[in-house]
Amino acid sequence: MQVKKDEHKLEYKLNILKEQFKDCDDLVIREIDVGVENECKMALVYIDGMTDKALISEFALNNLIISSRIAMPNDIKNNIKDLIQKKTIAITEIKEIKEMEECIKNILSGETLLFIDNVEESIVLSSRGWPTRSISEPQSEVVIRGPRDGFTETLKVNTSLVRRRIRDTNFKIKNLSLGKRSNTDVAVLYIEDIVNNTVLEEVKKRLDEIDIDMIQESGAVEQLIEDNCYSLFPQIQYTERPDVVSASLYEGRVAILVDNTPFALIVPVTLTTFLQSPDDYYERWIISSFVRVIRMFATGFSLFLPAFYIAISSYHPDMLPTDLAVYLAATRQGVPFPAFTEAFIMEATLELLREAGVRLPRAIGSTIGIVGGLVIGQAAVQAGIVSPLMVIIVAITAISSFAIPSYNMAIGFRLVRFALMLLASILGFYGIILGFLVMLINLANLRSFGIPYLEPLCSVGENLKDLKDTIVRVPIPSMNSRPKTYTNRNRNRLDDKRREIFGEDDIEK
Repeated sequence: MQVKKDEHKLEYKLNILKEQFKDCDDLVIREIDVGVENECKMALVYIDGMTDKALISEFALNNLIISSRIAMPNDIKNNIKDLIQKKTIAITEIKEIKEMEECIKNILSGETLLFIDNVEESIVLSSRGWPTRSISEPQSEVVIRGPRDGFTETLKVNTSLVRRRIRDTNFKIKNLSLGKRSNTDVAVLYIEDIVNNTVLEEVKKRLDEIDIDMIQESGAVEQLIEDNCYSLFPQIQYTERPDVVSASLYEGRVAILVDNTPFALIVPVTLTTFLQSPDDYYERWIISSFVRVIRMFATGFSLFLPAFYIAISSYHPDMLPTDLAVYLAATRQGVPFPAFTEAFIMEATLELLREAGVRLPRAIGSTIGIVGGLVIGQAAVQAGIVSPLMVIIVAITAISSFAIPSYNMAIGFRLVRFALMLLASILGFYGIILGFLVMLINLANLRSFGIPYLEPLCSVGENLKDLKDTIVRVPIPSMNSRPKTYTNRNRNRLDDKRREIFGEDDIEK
């Protein structure tokens, strides 16, 4: 019994904290005596730099000292509820906890803990106030038309940006902590009456199964919960844009926000999702459809153009018109390397320039990429290492790869391009077809939280209406239902009044 009594002593709790935070000079312990005769001992504990010290000083510490001199209840030591009910502490979010482990987690999360002598419970004062980056336009997802706000590294800011767009009580935010040492805050977002419950339960299950000491960025979560970590193609979408997250939630999908990163995860996904841009939905449908078709052609050029050049020049020159075949042979006259080596040298050089441009300061990165490409290409042609036509093909391939909106999908296609080039150098067009079939088989076998990766393209008969928003986009009034690929619940987008105006049959058409 004596041990239990000591556990409620302020000195006992502070000794535990001092032992746990040994050599942590940023831990602040402010002991105060309150009450008319200073009969009640308390202590405020927080991490310097992670709390709003002005808030704690003005609305907690100052109020405790002043109120205790005026009308501090004598039995405050025995009834912690009075401290809250008497409104001594003027802070919006207050809660009580008992376990010291929870106290330590809250202190490390930026909260301030109020300990009271001889009282079992401790009070958590919401006081997070670390330095944050202001909301700015996302750099990785630039749009011509659309919102300009993007996620930051603070979880609460990010959830508020989504909440601002979904003013619905069915919009749910479930908080959890990942990482045994990092204790990183993670939020799972979904709309309760729309989300696919099977997908939601699978997301929660995979997150609960994560057993690792540190989660530093959402990329770690992505790799820990994706279906196939050996595939070149991403099975989880990431974005910096709140409007993309909110639109995905309206489709019945689930979003995962991780503290300390501006990138949110969205599941499930399909192949066509990575070929769509946010401003596709802000422009008129004809323009958006035209741009999407261009992206499809760009994806094909990015994948097959160098391999096509290798196959034509090495194995199938007879497939070209005579004049073009003669011109192709003339351009390669004097080049000491076979077509594959020529293409590989230029593609590898392009990848080096691309990576260097990313790592260099933004002001000179693009300049180095452009100037480096022009100088190296011109010098390579003059030196007779590559043909002029090869430089043109590599340039078109690079431009086409930049037209793919999703960076991680574009990287997957770039790696496939090298494999197709190798197969084309060995088997010609047969190698390209073989590589393409292997890629299709891999895509057909992929799943994203149980959803086939090629939906709705692989089951046109069942999900015919979902094709309204894949390769092309139909007018918004015709997009009356949510994608069946993602959910079967509450699929109607239009209200009953609008359906009466347009008519059931007209809307379905």
